[in-house]
Amino acid sequence: MDKKQEFFDFINAGNTFKGDYITMGAAMLEGETVTNAHVKVPLKTLNRHGLIAGATGTGKTKTLQVIAENLSDQGIPVLMMDMKGDLSGIAKASPGHPKIDERHEKIGLPFEAKDFPVEILTLSEQEGVRLRATVSEFGPVLFSRIIDATVAQAGIISILFKYSDDNKLPLLDLKDFKKVLQYATNEGKSEIAESYGRISPASSGSILRKIVELEQQGADIFFGEKSFETDDLTRITRDGRGIINIVRLTDIQDRPALFSTFMLSLLAEIYATFPEQGDNDRPELVIFIDEAHLIFKEASKALHNQIESIVKLIRSKGVGLYFVTQNPTDIPEGVLSQLGLKVQHALRAFTAKDRKAIKLTAENYPDSPYYDTKTVLTSLGIGEALVSALDEKGRPTPLAATMLRAPMSRMDILTQEELDTLNKESKLVKKYSEVLDRDSAYELLNKKIEKANEEEAKAKAKEERKKSSQAERSRSRSRSSRKPAQSATSKAIIKVLTSATVIRGVFGILGKMLK
Repeated sequence: MDKKQEFFDFINAGNTFKGDYITMGAAMLEGETVTNAHVKVPLKTLNRHGLIAGATGTGKTKTLQVIAENLSDQGIPVLMMDMKGDLSGIAKASPGHPKIDERHEKIGLPFEAKDFPVEILTLSEQEGVRLRATVSEFGPVLFSRIIDATVAQAGIISILFKYSDDNKLPLLDLKDFKKVLQYATNEGKSEIAESYGRISPASSGSILRKIVELEQQGADIFFGEKSFETDDLTRITRDGRGIINIVRLTDIQDRPALFSTFMLSLLAEIYATFPEQGDNDRPELVIFIDEAHLIFKEASKALHNQIESIVKLIRSKGVGLYFVTQNPTDIPEGVLSQLGLKVQHALRAFTAKDRKAIKLTAENYPDSPYYDTKTVLTSLGIGEALVSALDEKGRPTPLAATMLRAPMSRMDILTQEELDTLNKESKLVKKYSEVLDRDSAYELLNKKIEKANEEEAKAKAKEERKKSSQAERSRSRSRSSRKPAQSATSKAIIKVLTSATVIRGVFGILGKMLK
């Protein structure tokens, strides 16, 4: 048996599964494609998460596109983060190309061009289904980790959430939370201190600055109503295909805090709301996070730990997470160790640091009698990758340098007219287009403060009237106490004058008589 036949048998033996699977392409030996030596990934292990890595221009996005298409065809919904804006073409069929036909002939798979059901979602003011969440849905622990709060600050945030719950003050957006924070520091500090403990003005000021920083990255657009319902990510078309949900993030590449906030809240919400799946034969939802390094780039240690915990736990909900980035070292080791499927495109060794990274990357893959992994990593062409998956029993499949199949959909973006048509036909755009601004903590506390000010003004006016009335009574009593003395004096004067008049009268009469 020659080496090529031996390799063919080796690959096929390691890629034989009882259940459903998706075909990635055909294995390569010494730079040549071995036709029909198909490299497969069983659906059963797709909730074990994965990594798609490689240098710029090596085909990561097209690999993501291929996996998403095949999942959709198998009836599995997909959620994709589109940082570069080049994934929307999945909604339209590929125009085809002779090079695509040539590639598929080598692989041993027929090429079929088709479009896929797509929903466009957005975190910002771009057109599409608006994604929002309320502050209350985050909860104090997650909210504290997002703003990288200290232990003392996290305690204050917990108090504010508790006070809001106890007093039926909905925390819907950031202005609600800021209002409660300001109220607890100023007008309501005695009320808060009595029931929940004293809040340090210095700590509350620091929390406020962190929230303002979050607002500057656009989080004020994200927080609010109507909240996005995660069940809408798991829709299936009438013909049984999973809908591919694409979150367009082209305008928030320079706002990693907003991206991290969204991703963490989404994963936490999915974990909280999805039922336990157990050991199912297929995932409930698969999520692809493009430019994944943005999640970890400016995240705190607490945020890293939170993401790592969710990655470990969320697979029990039937959800697979796939990180797409340039280098595996962009992903924390605690997360990287949880990833079952690895699709590694070419890496470039331009510096000593690059060579060290390649050596570390090679050590993440199982040994193969057919490859020197370090050498293969630098020699792969565009649309080629090292693939290592898990079989149905959770064991690594044989490492295979793979010529990947081409996407069935368009490898380009939709035109503005095509995007507009897609959004007009969307039921979710209509469902989430309305921005709700019902009375929440901000409005209710303003009314409470206004009412308290009015009552204080009334009490002050009443006190002023009372003081004025008391002063008037005091003056009246003073006048009354002086009147009797004046009256007695007047009487005495009148008596004297009267007596004098009488005397003068008497003496006048007597004088006349004497004359």
